[in-house]
Amino acid sequence: MTFVDAIKSGFTNYLNFEGRASRSEFWWWVLFVFLATLVTTLIHHLLGNLFSLAVLLPGLAVTARRLHDIDRSGWWQLVGIIPVIGWLVMVYWCLQPAREPNRFGTA
Repeated sequence: MTFVDAIKSGFTNYLNFEGRASRSEFWWWVLFVFLATLVTTLIHHLLGNLFSLAVLLPGLAVTARRLHDIDRSGWWQLVGIIPVIGWLVMVYWCLQPAREPNRFGTA
């Protein structure tokens, strides 16, 4: 998946917490959110906050789909609430290759 495809997928599937998201889709989305948040925050702090709020739900959805790709429930992203350890666990899981067969469908 390309950078532009990942952004389109992130916004078109913003309420889709089912199915799977590939590593490339997830990491391109993360890069887009990081860069766009950086740029909007440099323009104005309030604009950066509004952008972060706007991409919160699509970010949760793409993360849930990414976890589905490694055969984990989307609820596991609550591990990210734990400072440092939880973040490291989430990064580790999101770096894992897809698991087949998978209870969340085919890739």
